[in-house]
Amino acid sequence: MTIFPLRAISLFFALLFALPLIGGNAVAQTAGTVPAPSSVAGVVTHLSGVLTAKSNTGTSRILAIKSEIMQGDTLITERETYARVKFSDEGELVLRPGSQLVVASYAYDAIAPAKDSVVLSLLKGGLRAVTGLVGKRNHDAVTINTPTATIGIRGTNFGALFCQNDCGGVPSADGQTPANGLHVDVTQGAVVLVNPAGSKVFAAGDFGYVANLNTSPTSIPPSQGVPMTMPSGISLNVHIQTIGTTKVNACMAQ
Repeated sequence: MTIFPLRAISLFFALLFALPLIGGNAVAQTAGTVPAPSSVAGVVTHLSGVLTAKSNTGTSRILAIKSEIMQGDTLITERETYARVKFSDEGELVLRPGSQLVVASYAYDAIAPAKDSVVLSLLKGGLRAVTGLVGKRNHDAVTINTPTATIGIRGTNFGALFCQNDCGGVPSADGQTPANGLHVDVTQGAVVLVNPAGSKVFAAGDFGYVANLNTSPTSIPPSQGVPMTMPSGISLNVHIQTIGTTKVNACMAQ
């Protein structure tokens, strides 16, 4: 029978009990090097007026230049507020006053296009958008929902305006107040409007209109179209913009 020295036995058991701890720390450290998926969708680059973000948990925060936009946020522009957002895939969007936009999802993976997913919902008001990398490489990964139709993009620059008795101050080609419903105009590329009543593609130079979910999308003559124009201070990266007859400071991210 072999008799081990007491000192050797103590050292053996000390090492035995230390192994799980060492292994656990190694696993923890390895796991810690894997970054969690980012919930940041974009950042505010230009702003005039008050812009509020309401999270999907119900909390609200006032945004400023360089504030982050998170997935799940509902963006709300107040009266005379214009806001411009740059998203993670280099796409950009400008919101006009009195708008509400839900950023339900904005996932962009530079090396895994199959994981791309952009889902926005325009609840009220209007926007002008320029497609980012997601829309350019995977058209079906981008969806913009509205109360009357879904907007699908085809690599584009377009405007959208949803009216519900609140578009009295919006300029139109014929000088009339835009009718209730969804109005779109396309500057570059194309969009497709889809609802239960039908679908229609609108190319550069086209104007479209959808009255409600039960009427199919229709083309509108340019003389009756509603172009979604934005102040130069927001769209051209200058510091002063005009809203109505009043000049205001248009802050810009440096």
